[in-house]
Amino acid sequence: MFIPLHDANSLKRIRVQYVTIGLILANVIIYFLTSFSSEQAQIATVYGLGYIPSVVFDTVDLPPELELVPEDLTYISYAFLHGDIFHLGGNMLFLWVFGDNVEDALGHVKFLIFYLLCAIAGALLHGLVAPDSQVPLIGASGAIAGVVTAYLILHPRVKIWILAFARIPLRIPAYIALVMWILFQFVMFGMAGEDQVSWACHVGGIIAGAILVLILRSRDVPLFDREIVTPRAVVVKQPSAVRPVDAEPSPRWGRQ
Repeated sequence: MFIPLHDANSLKRIRVQYVTIGLILANVIIYFLTSFSSEQAQIATVYGLGYIPSVVFDTVDLPPELELVPEDLTYISYAFLHGDIFHLGGNMLFLWVFGDNVEDALGHVKFLIFYLLCAIAGALLHGLVAPDSQVPLIGASGAIAGVVTAYLILHPRVKIWILAFARIPLRIPAYIALVMWILFQFVMFGMAGEDQVSWACHVGGIIAGAILVLILRSRDVPLFDREIVTPRAVVVKQPSAVRPVDAEPSPRWGRQ
């Protein structure tokens, strides 16, 4: 639908988005560690760490050799696996553009809790919609959907650069792109159900993100951009500080 490129939204309460960077690094490292392993090892990783509703709800037993972690931990572990480089790159780009400001509003620890809870909510709704599914769910999309929703609630009026239809660069208010993105997830969930993309996981992350950002945000953080803060790099001069232009001729610079 669109690719986020940049937002002109400086950090106001934290100096560096350590958790956002750490999550991106963790996802990238895990992806490359698993992608360079054998095909059999990759399959074992997906089944051992992916979220499988029928296994979690005890209607199907996973072979012992594939039980890498307790089944309840797959509510989180699935969110650190990705099917291919485009799956990984898309999720991490959304996290990079929008995650830092959500982390700024929540604080480092609360943002990590927020991210993991959104991932859990995405897996939970996916499991409730398709409880008999034996296909592993993988990807950070549920958590990313929560981050996108939180950003929309916090900064709807911030201008963001996007690549519409993967080819048209636009600079528009965040609410235009993000509301359309969220509506698209609900429409696809209602129309497509569960195909190769778990729209239920996205919707679960969206719902969790909308609720959790209200609970976990710092008390001094306004909602819906009610307070416009000048970016740090901008210096606003008062009218009294403007000096009149000197009427005397200025010296010439450079060669004669």
